[in-house]
Amino acid sequence: MKKRIYIYSPSGAVRDKAAFKRGITRLETLGHDVEVDEAALSSHLRFAGDDETRLAAIHRACASGADVALISRGGYGLTRILPGIKYKTVAKAIDKGTQFVGISDFTAFQSAVLAQSGSVTWAGPALCEGFGVGGKPDMTDGNGYGEVPVPDDIMEACFDDFLSGQGEGAGWRVNKLANQKIIDLIAVDPIDTPARVDLDIKNSVLWGGNLTVLTSLLGTPYFPSIKGGLLFLEDVGEHPYRIERMLTQLLHSGVLARQKAVILGQFTEFKLVPHDRGFKLESVVNWLRQQIKIPVLTNLPYGHVATKVLLPVGAKTDLILEGRDALLFWGDAH
Repeated sequence: MKKRIYIYSPSGAVRDKAAFKRGITRLETLGHDVEVDEAALSSHLRFAGDDETRLAAIHRACASGADVALISRGGYGLTRILPGIKYKTVAKAIDKGTQFVGISDFTAFQSAVLAQSGSVTWAGPALCEGFGVGGKPDMTDGNGYGEVPVPDDIMEACFDDFLSGQGEGAGWRVNKLANQKIIDLIAVDPIDTPARVDLDIKNSVLWGGNLTVLTSLLGTPYFPSIKGGLLFLEDVGEHPYRIERMLTQLLHSGVLARQKAVILGQFTEFKLVPHDRGFKLESVVNWLRQQIKIPVLTNLPYGHVATKVLLPVGAKTDLILEGRDALLFWGDAH
């Protein structure tokens, strides 16, 4: 289904121009009309233009009338311009059919829009990291004959479902032992006998995104006040102890206790060191389950990874868990 996609840069400067061009070519190859914002390749310090330039880009995206406003990349930059965003303008654009999509630093925009207007935005790919992959062959196969990377087919299928209005949910398998906070474990081998339980949470607001960015908004007008929600989280380049520290902030502020479930996505690109002495991401998950009385699910296919689903931030969503099979269902959130 042919759509008009508006590319703009509200965060970090685009350094990989080749990925930017590949992303546009890929979207056009998929049959879409692509319009590039006039300042999409601007650069000021580490940002895609100064604050006013990036604010203007956001508001041009609102006025574009495009089906999708897709960020070029994440990085950093949105939190410092949140006071200058015209949230009524953003909400009006969404009401008229423009869907805002992005990841990483875009969590700041999504959280602020949800807090200020209650409008739904979409957590999903960015242009460069999602559609612009390619270039050098992947030499990790050990044979020296690696293949040139291509956009992930599952991500593209989810994006296509989103564009066509057919994307109504996301299913995945949680990691083993992911149900240990929901049931009492018995003395059996959890691998041979996986825990099985039905969890059915209805009509809860799905929200969250990048853990670092979300935590940075606590105590501001741009942090959504959500009770009984489904909080999903992901991050990149953060050691497990830093992830735990941020979760502790959400815990002590009372945010986690107000939710119906916490859903952990992908936490990637960190390095453990000998000093950790066995402290790892699993340690953090186990610790979190001991602190809160709500389910903590793992392995949501979303984050700084190639294979990721699209998620409607701010939409009423159902969460179903049967054994290790999890499903988020939001129906038609467009």
